[in-house]
Amino acid sequence: MYSRRKWIGITAGAAGALALDPRLLRALQQGDLIKRAIPSTGEMVPAVGLGSSATFSQLARAGDLDPLKDVFRALIDGGATVFDTAPSYGRGTVEEAAGQIANELGIQEQIFWATKVNVAGRGGGSADPERARAQIHASFGYFKVPTIDLIQVHNLGDVPTQLGILKELKQEGHVRYIGVTTTSNRQYEQLMGIMRNEPIDFMGIDYAVDNRDVEETILPMAADHGIGVLVYVPFGRSRLWARVEGKELPDWASEFDATTWAQFFIKYVLSHPAVTAVTPATSKPHHMVDNIGGGIGRLPNQAMRMRMAEFVDTLPPAPRRG
Repeated sequence: MYSRRKWIGITAGAAGALALDPRLLRALQQGDLIKRAIPSTGEMVPAVGLGSSATFSQLARAGDLDPLKDVFRALIDGGATVFDTAPSYGRGTVEEAAGQIANELGIQEQIFWATKVNVAGRGGGSADPERARAQIHASFGYFKVPTIDLIQVHNLGDVPTQLGILKELKQEGHVRYIGVTTTSNRQYEQLMGIMRNEPIDFMGIDYAVDNRDVEETILPMAADHGIGVLVYVPFGRSRLWARVEGKELPDWASEFDATTWAQFFIKYVLSHPAVTAVTPATSKPHHMVDNIGGGIGRLPNQAMRMRMAEFVDTLPPAPRRG
């Protein structure tokens, strides 16, 4: 693990790609990236990683890989490893691009590969087992690793069929961890049923300081059942950025070592003890550095978490799209 101070020297010297500002430089001097234990095994993983939707997938679809290479360099140089993706991102191009980048940089064995499977379609319905297996086989081909760290059933698509396949792959040693994901609160009842009755290692959900429904039931249940939690879109996609546009970070954010809004949002999520890792997506290396800063230094205590939530709740809502 690099110290934060050593990391500055490594990443800032990479052709000036990160363009660090003074706030980020202060954040980079506060220590090492927090690690969390995967409940089912005790394996420690860095608590901030990289997602691959949104602008990341747009660049992958366009074949513009140089900026994404810099993002991966920042990820690994910063002591982070978790990379979350899915065959559906970028219409299938993101896994291929990520695998190509990782192999060109020689870091494929350093990454905690977290991907998904779902051939059931957006409207639900049944999944063809052969198509599901083919989709998983393609992921192995892109990443060029003998074992994938984590595969989850995307958006709870035909869980009996697709999770059954993942159980077999885990038993055979091809996949280390298995789980399910959902980004819809309409599926929470179904998710909780799976958490009670299936031997999953992980689940993936949306969670942000202004999207706290999972704090009531999902996160406590994950802790009780020993299930790891990957958090997606901790910025509410672009919603939180719209809400804080033009606003200064409150002075009291320094009490938990947040120097930017990104770190404020990430530290709120990570301060919940059930969260294993958060994987915000980005296509910019300096944003990757900023995000990792959210996993360094102090985290807010319960009283501060309440203050953060109350502060965000007083902000104007984000404008409706369209």
